[in-house]
Order: sequence, then C-alpha cells, then structure tokens
Amino acid sequence: MFEKVNPCHPDKVADRIAGALVDLEYKKAENPRIAVEVLIGHGVCHIIAETSVKLDEADVTAVVHRIAGNLTVDYVEVPQDGHLADNQAGGVHCGDNGIFKGMPVTEEQKTLSQIARDIFSVYPYDGKYILDGDRLILCQSNVPSDALRKLYPDAEINPLGDWTGGTDVDTGATNRKLGSDMADSVTGGGLHGKDLSKADVSVNIYAFLKAQEIGEPVMLCCAIGDDTVNGRPYEKIVEIARNYIRSVGGFEQFAEWGLV
Repeated sequence: MFEKVNPCHPDKVADRIAGALVDLEYKKAENPRIAVEVLIGHGVCHIIAETSVKLDEADVTAVVHRIAGNLTVDYVEVPQDGHLADNQAGGVHCGDNGIFKGMPVTEEQKTLSQIARDIFSVYPYDGKYILDGDRLILCQSNVPSDALRKLYPDAEINPLGDWTGGTDVDTGATNRKLGSDMADSVTGGGLHGKDLSKADVSVNIYAFLKAQEIGEPVMLCCAIGDDTVNGRPYEKIVEIARNYIRSVGGFEQFAEWGLV
C-alpha cells in the first residue's frame, strides 16, 4: 500500500519553495546553514527561515511567484541558533539527533511512482494517487475523469467527481508528504528545506541509498555533534548526499518527487 502525490500538490509546492531557498543559499556559500518552513494557501505564503546566510526578500518573493503564482509573501528570517552554529565549527558534525531508516523500494511503490509521473507528464496539476494491491485510486485535478478512465479503465478515478486543486483549494506545508517521498523509510525527520549538515537530509539520503544498494533495511541513529555515523565520517555522508542532490538538479528538483 503506497500513496504518491505530484509536484503540484500544495504540500509539494511548499517543499519545492523550501528547496529553492536552500538552492539560493548554496549559490551564496559553499556550506550554508538553513532550516526553512513554508505554509502556503489561499493567496498567502508564510515562510520562516533560520539561516546563516541572509537572503534578499526580493529573491524569496521571486521564488514563490515562479513556483506558486502571484501570492502575498510573508517572510521572516532569523539567524541560526548559536549552539547549532558552533556545532559546525572546526569540521562537519552531525546537525541533529535522530533515527533513520532506509528501505528498499518495492515493486508496488515503483509502479505507482511511474503512474504518477506518467499522469503528471500529461496533466501537470495537483494530484494524489494510491495503490493497494490491485486497487488503484487516482485523484487528478483539472482533467475530465473520462480521459483518465481511458488510460486506466480499472482504476477508481476522482471519487467525488471532477475537481480543481492547488493552493486555492487546500493548504500546503513543508515535509507533510514524507510518506510519498520516502515510502517505508519514513522515521522522524523531514527531508526538505534544510542544508546538508542536517542529518534529516544527509543521513536519510545515505540510509535510503544504502538500502537500495544492499537490498535490505538499514537502521541508523546519531546524536547532534557526532563526527561519525555507522562507522563512516559524517563529512563523507554529507558528500554522498551532496552528490545525490547534484545528480537530481538541486534541492528544488529533489523536492518535486523525493526519493521514490
């Protein structure tokens, strides 16, 4: 059983905005420190950023308008906490406490992820999809249900009828769709809106990739300030995550579909 949402779902719009702001930080500094939360909906986008690198509010507004349309932007920026900043002095150390789980992606999860991408390539609007064995549920906005029924005749399509979605209908918040992004690998931390020093980003990515490599679950834990995780230097884990983010085109692109 698996649920997938597409990049135009309001929660993913929030993730994409958060990711784009992290991308802006990495253009300004090699190793910035940022944690950003986004709440979007009904004409307003609220953003709080805890950051070591100041962002121009005009650049933040431009990101929101590019991704989500001409919304009112409420942006609050504060410096990163001093204890967190000091943690990275003199080397790369684990940026949070946490437990992390990497799980091999199942065939069912791969199938639904491909269905979601196929539909989105034709209908790039808010959508959510579920696969539970033979039961396929497709909720896709801004498209006649009959058009999807021709492609997926056995699916349950738009149970309440044709609909329009997006942030005028529903709110979106950062990291609210981690089940869609990580499948069975979900634990406590969020993937989006954070720099690579944060274990929620780097250790989650590392554990997920390791699970795909060995075909078995991977369970890890760390304490803030650790310089090794699973016997590997944390600096190396950060570099593995950095290379993965680069391979998908940056934090905004990563936020579109997550790891699955």
